Amino acid sequence: MREARPWYHWLALSVAIVVADLASKAWITHIFQLNETLYVLPFFNLVLVHNTGAAFSFLAGAGGWQRWFFVVVTLVVSAVLLAMLRKQSSNRLLATALSLVLGGAAGNLWDRATLGYVVDFVQVHAAGYYFPAFNVADSAITIGVILLAWDSLRGEPKPRREMP
Repeated sequence: MREARPWYHWLALSVAIVVADLASKAWITHIFQLNETLYVLPFFNLVLVHNTGAAFSFLAGAGGWQRWFFVVVTLVVSAVLLAMLRKQSSNRLLATALSLVLGGAAGNLWDRATLGYVVDFVQVHAAGYYFPAFNVADSAITIGVILLAWDSLRGEPKPRREMP
């Protein structure tokens, strides 16, 4: 039986998400102009957009107060995620989920605090419907939330029995 990782080891996954997120945003910002679109596949575009709101541009036109509101909310949620990670580090699925959400939140927090908006650039579309643009951090948050749901549905993991 493997020894459980200390909680802070899971932060490496969060840091990797932040690095990938910020690097991809720096790359797209360097090569694209705002709202420039590159059609890559019949269902996938790269497009540089600035999102001043939250998911799906919620509160994007709220006048500016939402920037600091979302910064504070993200800091509070991140503190809760860290506390949960400290307590649940032996549950690999849950710790992975928490680390993904934490890394994604930190990546978008950096943009919001330093730029006033979040850089989004991945756009998926089909049959004339365009899903709102997103980024690496958003993807990590989405995968993390799916894993959180999966963990909650599977119930408490049963302890392993030692072989005699």
